[in-house]
Parts: sequence; C-alpha cells; structure tokens
Amino acid sequence: MSKKGLKYVIFKTRWGFFGLLTDDKGILRTVLPMSSFEVAKKYLLVGMFLETKQDLKLCPALQKSITAYYKGRYVDFENIEFVLGRHNCTDFVRKVLVACQKVSIGETITYSQLAKRAGFAGAARAVGSVLAKNQLPLIIPCHRVVRADGKIGKFSAAGGSKTKKKMIEHEKLILKNKRN
Repeated sequence: MSKKGLKYVIFKTRWGFFGLLTDDKGILRTVLPMSSFEVAKKYLLVGMFLETKQDLKLCPALQKSITAYYKGRYVDFENIEFVLGRHNCTDFVRKVLVACQKVSIGETITYSQLAKRAGFAGAARAVGSVLAKNQLPLIIPCHRVVRADGKIGKFSAAGGSKTKKKMIEHEKLILKNKRN
C-alpha cells in the first residue's frame, strides 16, 4: 500500500453514510451505508495507521452514482471511470474480483458459477473466501453471489445476510422500475 496520499470521503445516501478510501493508485476500500458519519469512518479506516485526509471532492462521479443507486436508480458501476487499487493481489483473486464485477445488477449467481466465469471451475470455496475479504462491496458486487441451494448465504459487510438480502431485493426493484 502506498505510504502517502490516503484520502477518504464519507457521504450521505438514503440508506446511511457510505465511505470510500483511496490512495494514489485507486480505490482501496468501501463501506456500505452506516448509521452515522462516525461509525462509517470507524469501519472505513480500521487498520489504517497511515495519515488519511478527508477529501469531500474525492471520486465525484462515483459518489453521485452511489447516491443514485441508493435512491433506487439503475447504475452500472462498470461504466463509471475509477481505478480499483488491487494491492498485493494474486492472479486468482484479481480474476475472481473482475468476474464478480461483471455480474449485472439484478442478477444472482452461485459461487460455483462465479468460479467457472473466473476460469477456476471447481473452486467455489476458494471464491467464497475471496469474496469474504472483498474490500469494495457494491462496486465489486459480492452480494449478488449466493449459495448453490439458492439461499442468500453469508455476507461480511455490516448487517450480514440481512443487508445482502436487502440489496438483492433493492436491485430487483430497480430493474423492475427500469423496465417500466
């Protein structure tokens, strides 16, 4: 991780306070909406021992898109310009995250299907381990990956499986409204 240039922004959405953390190479971490600015900051900066500066103008297009998403608008994060900071990322992890990022809004797939899309058929458990450590929820939509039996499964972001289910239902509603 870069030793300089850590910046963050926490902004209000309809669901709560969302956080972005970046360095000079790209986005390092996101925090899904929290109840307050202070709670979002705590989760966003956990483990950050380097100096961080708040920058309200950080990633303006991304901030606008995230706010729109939580208002119920269709947003394709793949088409927004930003750089994901994938520091110390293995080829396996990178391929899994890239494949996950391509899972469309309103779509759910299984861990096994994602493993196959990433080029690692049979590695569903390893894919699950990668997603459990996903530092970029929403942008890398790990909430769209479900168990083979159709159950929601675990979710490492705040709120756990309830948040995952809420996001999946939110996206189904977004797609329904987009079609009308």
